[in-house]
Amino acid sequence: MTMNLVLMGLPGAGKGTQAQFIIKDFAIPHISTGDIFRAAMKNQTPMGLQAKQFIDKGELVPDEVTNGIVEERLAKDDVADGFMLDGFPRNLNQAEALNAILAKQGKQLDAVINIHVEPEVLVDRLSGRFICKSCGATYHRLYNPPKVEGTCDVCGGHEFFQRDDDKPETVKNRLAVNIKLNTPLIDFYQKQGCLYQIDGEQEIDQVYQAVKEVLTKLSANK
Repeated sequence: MTMNLVLMGLPGAGKGTQAQFIIKDFAIPHISTGDIFRAAMKNQTPMGLQAKQFIDKGELVPDEVTNGIVEERLAKDDVADGFMLDGFPRNLNQAEALNAILAKQGKQLDAVINIHVEPEVLVDRLSGRFICKSCGATYHRLYNPPKVEGTCDVCGGHEFFQRDDDKPETVKNRLAVNIKLNTPLIDFYQKQGCLYQIDGEQEIDQVYQAVKEVLTKLSANK
């Protein structure tokens, strides 16, 4: 049974956790673009060498190089029975390239799973982290607050700070960039009839139950 998937979700939606559950139950390779870039550069593949030239200069890797690296990866034997792409495609050009790559290999996408969480919920999730100034213990306003408000559990300190990355304004900007990229992709896959929207605001196990239901039905129909 082959299953070719794309996993989507905004930062903080819990995509990484769901990816781990999916690969455990469905035994398909998890292809993250970060991993394949690193592997292509390390193995000095033609596309890897091209990507390195841009990365070394701190420039964005152009779509045609990214698409080429994905094509190299999808030609490997271990994806003959399916794969789950994570972090690709990131725009319409890449989505169209992926369709063309798969068509060339006589394959197609079975499902695009989008873990959907409202942006304001994501801001709370992502900007809730704060750190004790004295000992560096990490807390989260929603998921892991100190036992006594304003006092570090570890060292008893009372001074806390937030990293710039975790500040609400930074988080909102990061989400805005990702929403701008994701929205056309969601429309594209909706029109293709392979998009499955999963409510990512449930408990982690419930989110996975919804994902598993979709994938089990798909594999039964193949």
